[in-house]
Amino acid sequence: MNVYDSARMTDVLRPLGYAPVDAPEAADMVILNTCHIRERAAEKVFSELGRLRKIGEERKAAGLGKTVIAVAGCVAQAEGEEILARAPYVDIVLGPQTYHRLPEMVARAARAGGAVIDTDFPVETKFDFLPNAAAPQTEGNLTAFLTIQEGCDKFCSFCVVPYTRGAETSRSVASVIAEAQRMAASGVREITLLGQNVNAYHGDDGEGGSATLAGLAGNLALIPGLERIRYTTSHPRDVDQSLIDAHRDNAALMPFLHLPVQSGSDKILKAMNRGHTAQEYREVVRRLREARPDLALSSDFIVGHPGETEEDFEATMQLIRDIGFAQAFSFKYSPRPGTPAAGQPFQVDEAVKDERLQKLQALLREQQDAFNADMVGRTLPVLFTGRGRKPGQLSGRSPYLQPVHVEGPDELIGQIAQVAITQRLTNSLAGTLIRERACA
Repeated sequence: MNVYDSARMTDVLRPLGYAPVDAPEAADMVILNTCHIRERAAEKVFSELGRLRKIGEERKAAGLGKTVIAVAGCVAQAEGEEILARAPYVDIVLGPQTYHRLPEMVARAARAGGAVIDTDFPVETKFDFLPNAAAPQTEGNLTAFLTIQEGCDKFCSFCVVPYTRGAETSRSVASVIAEAQRMAASGVREITLLGQNVNAYHGDDGEGGSATLAGLAGNLALIPGLERIRYTTSHPRDVDQSLIDAHRDNAALMPFLHLPVQSGSDKILKAMNRGHTAQEYREVVRRLREARPDLALSSDFIVGHPGETEEDFEATMQLIRDIGFAQAFSFKYSPRPGTPAAGQPFQVDEAVKDERLQKLQALLREQQDAFNADMVGRTLPVLFTGRGRKPGQLSGRSPYLQPVHVEGPDELIGQIAQVAITQRLTNSLAGTLIRERACA
């Protein structure tokens, strides 16, 4: 989502004469777009700001004028005042709901000569005020992100998102369709729909009601040139029957779903305020796989949540063994200021967290390797996104987001072609193009 937000900030600044550059040394303005999910990410902000301050001083000494430094995103939302206290040379601090006001903030900072901070949650939605998005800047403009939903009403005990992104809101169907059409017209063939709880999407359908994610995906699948649709991140509580049916009926929906579970222990799931049990998660997965037998899953896991015992950790390991994941993101529990879990008793020792994370990641890596190895001998439709590292080589994406490399002509870039997978590499697959011939 921060990639998408950064692109939209570029769009709103373009009328002021700004354009992207490749390095901060060449920039009149640097915007640090931030995430607050993990403690290390927040601390990296202050480290990076120190580096940017030095660059700004060097530019000024070289006669290049003042470098405007802005901090955007969730760290800005949560720690705006502290940013200005620890880094008073920062000019602008803006939360993730206010970047449509960035031109105004730039003007205010220039006039006042002091810091400008805007971390409100405006009544109006920022999407109503943003200019039309420029062509996306991902993989040769063939794949793109598209935010359709923001915020969270779930209030998991470990998570800061409801406090930094606000309540769940959804863009209208018309707004999403219009942006997707512009993307497809610019050459995009694959769109990933984004949201903190993307499957809680309930955008205005223009007819007095609200659309579901399944309904929106059905409309998007009708856009000429748009071949593939993905979405992330989902919540198990919001996987309804219409979405399950969409995975069966909508060929544009890729058979790869990110569905975070966080833990396999009912006790810890309750402490996390996840709102579902391990068995309910298993049942959702069963129904999805029944509807789409080739569906593969990725997930999120947190080890060492306050109160987690060895038995709780083993329950998570067992859930992983039972379900099997093609990919996963796993973390040690990180206390976030202001969240309920940060003040809970029975905090888990860091050494225990480290040990558990290593065990969990070893199992997940084993499953990922097995999933990728299972692709060898299969034929997969691959969307080619560009040239590979070797001469004559093309690079693309499988339906399961695996990088795939083949020998082939450049004219296949932007197209989907069948590839016989011949080899599993460390983090990718290799294969050969299947050349179809018409019968004489």
